[in-house]
Amino acid sequence: MEHKHHLSIDQAGPGDVSEVQEIAWQTFYETFYDTNTRANLENYLHAHFNHGRIGEELGNPSSSFFVARINGQVAGYLKVNTGDAQTETMEAGGFEIQRIYVRRCWYGQKVGQALLDHALAMARQKRSAFVWLGVWEKNQRAIRFYQKNGFEPFDTHIFRIGKETQTDLLMKLQDF
Repeated sequence: MEHKHHLSIDQAGPGDVSEVQEIAWQTFYETFYDTNTRANLENYLHAHFNHGRIGEELGNPSSSFFVARINGQVAGYLKVNTGDAQTETMEAGGFEIQRIYVRRCWYGQKVGQALLDHALAMARQKRSAFVWLGVWEKNQRAIRFYQKNGFEPFDTHIFRIGKETQTDLLMKLQDF
């Protein structure tokens, strides 16, 4: 008998800081712990995923957070940005997918695809000209996922994690 997973995606608001912070820490750590030093990871998490910073981001009207749950358990999350909340200056009409992270225990359950589909539906609703994102050049799993969904590399930018400098691929989707 196949076990059916019920997947829901709900928008997170300013009252959800702790839940968002917990899934953000957990998924970032799970994704990058084997390719970065513990010190660099922890410095980054404390700087970028602290309670105050997440609270500010949740309160920004140009950013939206969504939490994916499977049978009520938090499985991953999505953060999108428009306008001046985007992490890079883009030509008009850009829609940024800043973060799609899924807990490792839910890999292969189509959580990332559901979050991406949710983001693309929002971009269509907002009549965005294109959707873009940054992904670490060594994160082949994510790069393959985005390419499968039609994203193409168009630029790179530098990402700093602790004392280390890394290169992110910027990928763009024109037709969505």
